[in-house]
Amino acid sequence: MMPLSMLLGAIFYKPAGALSFCTPYLIFIMLFLTYCNLKLKEIRVSWLHLWLVLVQLGGSIGVFLLLNPINTVLAQGAMVCVLAPTGTAAPVVTGMLKGNIAGVTAYSLLINICVAVAAPVIFSFVGNNQTLPFFDSFMAIGQRVFVLLIFPFALAMFLRKVTPAVTDKIGSYSGLAFYVWSFSLVVVTGRTVEFIVKQNNSSILLEIGVALCALVVCVSQFLVGRGLGKHYNDTIAGGQGLGQKNTILAIWMAQMYLNPIASIGPGAYVLWQNMVNSYQVWLKRKTL
Repeated sequence: MMPLSMLLGAIFYKPAGALSFCTPYLIFIMLFLTYCNLKLKEIRVSWLHLWLVLVQLGGSIGVFLLLNPINTVLAQGAMVCVLAPTGTAAPVVTGMLKGNIAGVTAYSLLINICVAVAAPVIFSFVGNNQTLPFFDSFMAIGQRVFVLLIFPFALAMFLRKVTPAVTDKIGSYSGLAFYVWSFSLVVVTGRTVEFIVKQNNSSILLEIGVALCALVVCVSQFLVGRGLGKHYNDTIAGGQGLGQKNTILAIWMAQMYLNPIASIGPGAYVLWQNMVNSYQVWLKRKTL
């Protein structure tokens, strides 16, 4: 489904790109369907989660500071690949790898909240609105990002409190989030390809550089996450929590608040993370 969605987006990039206004709503639907399966009593924050948050938020800033002297767009592309919260597919892959699904789900919720708070601050300093006063930039970004990430959770928990039967029914259709994600991938791929087509040839090397940086960031995050998880007897959850990203959200944030070329980073990350996960699943099945 993933390569098919990207192929459709690349071929029909003009009509797909024209639907880019739908992306925030698609992200909202994905998160809402996922959160309808959550119960507050099942969410347990561990020390592993706190370390992963520290690595993710601190790492995004560190990567930007490291690469910014070389090229700002390169730094933005790598940064957003680290900053992006855990993807909605992480619990599914964790289950295939026989890992701790509840742990990944809890971290996904925690990091979404942390990114909703931290992203407006980070983008205010490194984004394209640096000419605006900090508070104005923070409020403009925060209004969109915070509402987009937090409101689905708040709505799901409210419905669970008021009408738990309805919430369980909605949660039973959480598998639809995968198809919403696939359609979102068509849209964001279309917009990314449309942007690349309009660029001059001088940007090609930069675009390749951003994609290769995303590869290094992807592999590094899986390795660091697994390393931290191993200390807490939660290797798979650690790797998936840090390595598996909500790339749809990352692409949207890059296109909205950073140089649009930076969105090639999370666009390439889609391919890299699925290659890593495919390899992990193959290894797991080989040992069974």
